[in-house]
Amino acid sequence: MLKIVLPKGSLEKATFQLFEDADLAVRRNSEVDYRATVDDPRIADVRILRPQEIPSYVADGLFDLGIAGRDWIEETSSEVVSLGQLRYSKATAKPVKIVVAVPETSDYEKLSDLPQGVRVSSEYPELTARHFAAAGIKADIRLSYGATEAKAPEIVDAVVDLTETGSALRAAGLRIIDEILTSYTELFANAEAYEDAEKRKAMEQIKTLLDGVLDARGRVLMKLNVGANELDRVINVLPSMKAPTVNELWGGNAFAVETVVNKNDINVLIPQLLELGATDVIELPISKIVP
Repeated sequence: MLKIVLPKGSLEKATFQLFEDADLAVRRNSEVDYRATVDDPRIADVRILRPQEIPSYVADGLFDLGIAGRDWIEETSSEVVSLGQLRYSKATAKPVKIVVAVPETSDYEKLSDLPQGVRVSSEYPELTARHFAAAGIKADIRLSYGATEAKAPEIVDAVVDLTETGSALRAAGLRIIDEILTSYTELFANAEAYEDAEKRKAMEQIKTLLDGVLDARGRVLMKLNVGANELDRVINVLPSMKAPTVNELWGGNAFAVETVVNKNDINVLIPQLLELGATDVIELPISKIVP
């Protein structure tokens, strides 16, 4: 039913893992194959292409559904229907940012400090041109085909580059003086395909599965037993999505409690619960959370 295009490159591994965790495993003959399949009746065809191209192809109707960063949607000015953010990136769940950076040794502290005619290297020439024009700065923008951070100060005065942690910029001796865009990965659709009720339903179902996986990441299911006298104290410190599930155990003197908690809180929470009288604490992984 749906023709889907997924990103090749830095997002490729994380995207494939997301689909696999959502029980939508992407299968292809080799890692360099640009065609793939998903064993799901809602998905008829899968291609793997560079994210720079994906928004335009979806806008033009070559594909019904695509995944790429908001940065490439904005760079290409593609008219697509966003189904929402998918909060993952190459290494973390944090967004990436498109920033203006200059050599650490330069005197520039903010965007307005840059001179007219400033030389700028970027893989995002359209975003860069619009941003500098809005600031009233005439820039000599030079398209970069990679390793943008390596081009200052010898080749250009500043760079506009994508950063997730900032480490590559710092390693290159650059510092950020302005931010153009915060970009999450997005799931987006062709406008005409989205108007088709059957296709829209399939798109929304796929988004639900992907969101369920992302919502489950970093959370675990906790189960424990607690005596009747200690129940209130345990419940008062126990986090939950809505409210913990509590079931009375045989005999009526104790309860079984289960709830979803953040994985990062477990090391502090478990000792605290034991001190309050909880026993038999079990921590279980969660595959999906669908509200």
